[in-house]
Amino acid sequence: MIEIDGGYGEGGGQILRMSVAMAALTGKSVRIRNIRANRPTPGLKRQHMVAVEAVAKVCDAEVRGLKQGSTTIEFHPGELKGGDFEFDIGTAGSITLVLQACLLPSIFAERETKMVIRGGTDVKWAPPWDYFQNVILPLLKEMGAEVEAYLNTRGYYPAGGGEVEVFVQPCDYLESPSFDKKVEGIEGIVNIANLPIEIAERIKNSSLEKLRESGLKTEIMIEETQALSPGTGIVLWTKGKHLGSDSLGERGKRAEQVGREAAERMMEEINSNADLDVHAVDQLLPYFAIVGEAKFKCRGISRHAETEMWLLKKFMNVDFEVKKGKLEEVEVRRK
Repeated sequence: MIEIDGGYGEGGGQILRMSVAMAALTGKSVRIRNIRANRPTPGLKRQHMVAVEAVAKVCDAEVRGLKQGSTTIEFHPGELKGGDFEFDIGTAGSITLVLQACLLPSIFAERETKMVIRGGTDVKWAPPWDYFQNVILPLLKEMGAEVEAYLNTRGYYPAGGGEVEVFVQPCDYLESPSFDKKVEGIEGIVNIANLPIEIAERIKNSSLEKLRESGLKTEIMIEETQALSPGTGIVLWTKGKHLGSDSLGERGKRAEQVGREAAERMMEEINSNADLDVHAVDQLLPYFAIVGEAKFKCRGISRHAETEMWLLKKFMNVDFEVKKGKLEEVEVRRK
């Protein structure tokens, strides 16, 4: 059994999610202790439990210690069968973080995996839905993964209530994506629910004002909808090369600041000539480890990514080399 210290490095929920995902993928049992040891309230919360439950369903696993507040669990995977599942976080816990765990093993399941997941689609400290759909999924498609994802309802803090549907087709193998593409334009979505539409218009206009510096054709749409809680945010992504940025609206934060933040982050990624944006790195590292080879440049390696490199080496015979410079150059290779 593989032993994982959940307090290592970043020490949050990511170690838990990716440990069970890699256990399901490799068929290796794992014990994770000190779960979320570096957080103010250590142990499992509802959204972490749902992520583990989702992976367990996909691979018919036996799980021990899965309860609220638990700091140790054991995960004994079975066969990657896939199937038809529904998961309800019950709070505004992030849907995309649950997907981060269960998508990886679902790609290699015996049959199609269909998931309906309810929770938060646009919440703090998690990839917003439009980033997942317009940056991560296109990159996975280039690698050979067939994933269709649909947004039914937005979910914001504190009530959640968002719903998505995801269909994952079985995949025999993955290949490293090509990083020779150029940025061809910028697209984006301002999402807003239960708030005056003028807020979304101000977010859009402030973002467009900053993005004019790029000289690229830019199109940003506004999606007005209803949700259990009011909320707003913006996600930007590039055409051609897949880079993304986002900013979430918060009480007391001016709409102009929301739009400008996302645009400034987008400009940083474009001007750096990076292959992947900072947030895409830690989400794609497990897929690069499966392929066994990849080379890419990014603006920086986050603590999440550093922790994930450490974790992936526990499950796979893979190594990571990071060359520091104006851009970080990362090489993934089998040992």
